[in-house]
Amino acid sequence: MSNDYSFDSSRRKFIYNVGLTAISIPVLSSFVKSSKFDEDSSRMRISKEKAAGKLGIALVGLGSYAGGQLAPALQSTAHCYLAGIVTGTPDKAEKWKAQYGIPAANIYDYKSFDNIKNNPDIDIIYVVLPNSMHAEYVIRAAHAGKHVICEKPMAITVSDCDKMIAACKKAGKMLSVGYRLHFEPYNLEMARLGTEKVFGAVKKMDGKFGFPAEAGIWRLNKELAGGGPLMDVGIYCIQASCYTAGADPIAVTAKEGPKTDPVKFKDVEESLTWQLEMPGGVIADGKASYSEGMNRFRAEAEKGWFELNPAFNYSGQKGFTSNAKMDFPRVNQQERQMDAFAQSVKSKTPSIVPGEMGRRDVKILQAIYEAMRTGKKVTI
Repeated sequence: MSNDYSFDSSRRKFIYNVGLTAISIPVLSSFVKSSKFDEDSSRMRISKEKAAGKLGIALVGLGSYAGGQLAPALQSTAHCYLAGIVTGTPDKAEKWKAQYGIPAANIYDYKSFDNIKNNPDIDIIYVVLPNSMHAEYVIRAAHAGKHVICEKPMAITVSDCDKMIAACKKAGKMLSVGYRLHFEPYNLEMARLGTEKVFGAVKKMDGKFGFPAEAGIWRLNKELAGGGPLMDVGIYCIQASCYTAGADPIAVTAKEGPKTDPVKFKDVEESLTWQLEMPGGVIADGKASYSEGMNRFRAEAEKGWFELNPAFNYSGQKGFTSNAKMDFPRVNQQERQMDAFAQSVKSKTPSIVPGEMGRRDVKILQAIYEAMRTGKKVTI
């Protein structure tokens, strides 16, 4: 018996234009069939990657992000490679094994996951599961002696974040969060313009991110997602506010938007707006929605303004300032993100997107929800 959590096509098509796949989290036994030729060629591939000094990554959860973005990016990374997978679906295991040349010994289900500790091919585990499952699998990965990348949001509670950080520290392993935009040129330029005060001190920021969500997606299940669009796409606006201002918020007010479909949004908010108070009186407005299509971030400073529209896609960012249009090369964000973490592991230098940053953001998310529920300003 299995439980299937389908990743919504609307989110991926609207925001990123990638295909619809699904993620399954059952508990099964090992299940991969293979021929000797397949195994020999797969082992040769792994040996070649290791000889080149690359670190092996295992993807946990083969949903649309893993299949549409991470696995393809790992075909062109310079410092890491796709070494293994964890899935509860036999058909997916066979498909990925054939497509990416993964040895049978490097394919796990959720029952056999902990045996990954005995696999020298796998150095890094990338957790790509529904939000409520992040803590469990990051902690189990640390116990298995592996470095970890965790998708955002890092967890659904600050307490879980603390446990994840502690587990990785105890194991002597690094923990990073999948904040790909820290490696994307247009968003990096927003951070530079803001922190270097190119247009003077930033006074006000405004971020909006949303898409029309389909009924039945796991993101509408509070038990799995921890909340609604704030947890999913709103976190990008919060991140942008922090790296553009070069500071963390100190207080927040928030308000839930109306529910146009009380049944569809019975567990989570349909939309919400918030206002972050940053040090020095800087204000950052934000909005996240599961009913409106929006994707932009703008900063207004003493002597001008700068913005991205669209801002948060996997690709296709467009940037403008009060002086000129931004023009940067297109990059593969996931490739850069994973390579950067692999380099951090190899050189034993801190990740620029560590677990502590993920914890900070979960603390902000929870403060926004508290402000939304109470109608009061909440100190962060």
